[in-house]
Amino acid sequence: MTPLDKPLRRELTVGEQRYTLLIDPDGLKLTLRGHRQGIALAWKDLVNGDAAISSALRASVEGAEHKE
Repeated sequence: MTPLDKPLRRELTVGEQRYTLLIDPDGLKLTLRGHRQGIALAWKDLVNGDAAISSALRASVEGAEHKE
């Protein structure tokens, strides 16, 4: 198995939106093409199950911001 010791970038399309996926030793980050901020997820949070809680909280906060 090849160790993940440096960042790996890939482009993907979801629907009609293009994203950049960055996978590195700390975790992963999904960013809309042309933007700097994205959704980051640490490996330790994913393994501990904290990712689901974090994702649900982020989605609820972002949903409230879009309604305003």
